[in-house]
Amino acid sequence: MLEKMEAINLDHVIEEFEAMTKDAKRIQLETLQKILEQNGETEYLQKWGLRSRSDPESFKACVPLVTHTEMSSYIQRIADGDASPVLTGNPITSLSLSSGTTQGKPKFIPFNNELLESTMQIFQTSFAFRNRAFPIENGKALQFIYSSKQFKTKGGLKAGTATTNVFGTPQFRNTMKALQSQCCSPNEVIFGPDFHESLYCHLLCGLVYCDEVQFVFSSFAHSIVHAFRTFEKVWEKLCSDIRDGVLSSLITDHSIRLAMSKLLKPNPDLADRITRKCLGLSNWYGLIPEIFPNAKYVYGIMTGSMEPYLKKLRHYAGSLPLMSADYGASEGWVGANINPKLSPEFASFTVLPNIGYFEFIPLRENYGDKEPKPVGLTEVKVGEEYEIVITNFAGLYRYRLGDVVKVMDFHNSAPQLKFVCRRNLLLTINIDKNTEIDLQLAVEEAAKVLAEEKLEIVDFTSHADSSTDPGHYVIFWEVSGEPSEDALQNCCGCLDRSFVDAGYVSSRKVGNIGPLELRLVGHGTFEKILDHYLGLGAAVSQFKTPRCVGPANSVVLDILCANVVRRCFSTAFG
Repeated sequence: MLEKMEAINLDHVIEEFEAMTKDAKRIQLETLQKILEQNGETEYLQKWGLRSRSDPESFKACVPLVTHTEMSSYIQRIADGDASPVLTGNPITSLSLSSGTTQGKPKFIPFNNELLESTMQIFQTSFAFRNRAFPIENGKALQFIYSSKQFKTKGGLKAGTATTNVFGTPQFRNTMKALQSQCCSPNEVIFGPDFHESLYCHLLCGLVYCDEVQFVFSSFAHSIVHAFRTFEKVWEKLCSDIRDGVLSSLITDHSIRLAMSKLLKPNPDLADRITRKCLGLSNWYGLIPEIFPNAKYVYGIMTGSMEPYLKKLRHYAGSLPLMSADYGASEGWVGANINPKLSPEFASFTVLPNIGYFEFIPLRENYGDKEPKPVGLTEVKVGEEYEIVITNFAGLYRYRLGDVVKVMDFHNSAPQLKFVCRRNLLLTINIDKNTEIDLQLAVEEAAKVLAEEKLEIVDFTSHADSSTDPGHYVIFWEVSGEPSEDALQNCCGCLDRSFVDAGYVSSRKVGNIGPLELRLVGHGTFEKILDHYLGLGAAVSQFKTPRCVGPANSVVLDILCANVVRRCFSTAFG
């Protein structure tokens, strides 16, 4: 039995979860009371005249709904060294950086021990249900996890991505050990300064421990697909390293080389076995179970903007089940996936009522221009869509997360949520409004045309170009090969026709929106975008390709435009 495994009784974890969700309303009231009692004397809550009251009615009447824009000045003061109780009663000791892929630059988010504890609670809860469905034995996990560079703010606080703030803690390492989820790779690889070197070594460590790997994980599906696309290119180098017991000279970081030297020993038999398996695969189908024969599943966030990667991930996973990881954001966690046997497209997440106080803004169109009042966690209705509002233990009060979710069901009295899209990611030129999901559906439809030529979309994004008259949509694709002119033109028309928003269709018909433009970018363009965000301090563990590139993302737009190799305009709508 692994060290500390006795400290986590998975049956007890499930029992506690069941008890909490059966009494979600009471737990929510207690959670809000606890948050407000801990932080009632803060400058922010005092400003709104809460006067130490901790009931939901007073809280909602006094404290306004906010976005990061309204909170940024308070957070910046903390970053600059203001040690007074600005947002929290206890000092904030570190800050998380959001990925920055939505607005073009990272945001500071307060991070503290309470958020770390809720992270461990989420991990334990989802693992308990996952392990009940797919038991794993003592072994290792091939985890493509990466730390970003931490730095000190003007006020001396540590700042890094949320994943970095978690991965670097003893609590994370102990929890992973207790959950039989120890990473194949040493810490030096996880915290390596160069993503490409770390990825290479993650793959190498996975091969060294290939018979012990119980599951494959990364924070996002994109990272897993990227890892195995890389494997296709470097597998022969990896086998050479295993055969000779010497790490490739391409890896230059001294600490990584030292750590890897302790793992690598000459093993020509293993190298030959992996070589035979790779050569025996047909177009890399079923790569993961072929190389890692004891793996039980592939795990990571696979909903929302990650759904376009599922087709390629299933190609690599073969018969292995894909499981969507839990639902949260840099600002905090929301819910756990307690139904791991559901495919990612149908995954929902049960809200844990003790990790924050949750409100939900109804999004039915018949409310008109006046925004409806938020409702409580247990007051949401199945089938309805909402925007999530969170109040947490780290100084965010009635904070609009910006995520649109749909209530799929209830588990006891706690709602089960399906992520729909980001609310503020819109393609719009005129009276049209197309969301991330609208874009995704249009791309999926057009991809069927590419599939007829045995080609696939590597990645995609969009831009509402208002520099032309009239303005028009621009869709950027990176494709696995060279489509014919007919196929490209058909894809372009298909994209244009697939945006069925009434405002878009009517604007196209009368010429208020110009023909959609499809631009193909060169191979590796989206990796250049990834490298750009890594340069800003983001971690691959948090990276999401921006699906709509707005004016604030000018650097990304420049990268895309500089790498365009072909383009065409739609002839739909005449």
